[in-house]
Amino acid sequence: MKMEGRETTTEFEPTYERLRLLTSANAVVILTISGCCMCHVVKQLLHGLGVGPAVVELDRHGDGHHILAVLRRFSGGAAAQPPVPAVFVGGKFLGGIETVMGCHINGSLVPLLKDAGALWL
Repeated sequence: MKMEGRETTTEFEPTYERLRLLTSANAVVILTISGCCMCHVVKQLLHGLGVGPAVVELDRHGDGHHILAVLRRFSGGAAAQPPVPAVFVGGKFLGGIETVMGCHINGSLVPLLKDAGALWL
């Protein structure tokens, strides 16, 4: 998993490694919290494009709170911007709802999904 410009600290290393393994095992991974409306929007968008993403609900995952802490660090720790949905394509962090929707609108999302092997169009 590539997180350009982000350093991991010793306390986050085990969680970072689990997150890297989790996100590199599937072409598309969405980290969500159950009941999150923006997470639902991202899932619906990807399903509508024909992608079957792996969905991990962090509030139901054993390491969910640790993974959320790592995601907050990657997003700059901004309390105003929730760290979910967090979308990974091809093992790389794409971003949250704004990035995914922006890529969809500007036409770059489908090529990213194709390159990752998530679409065979």
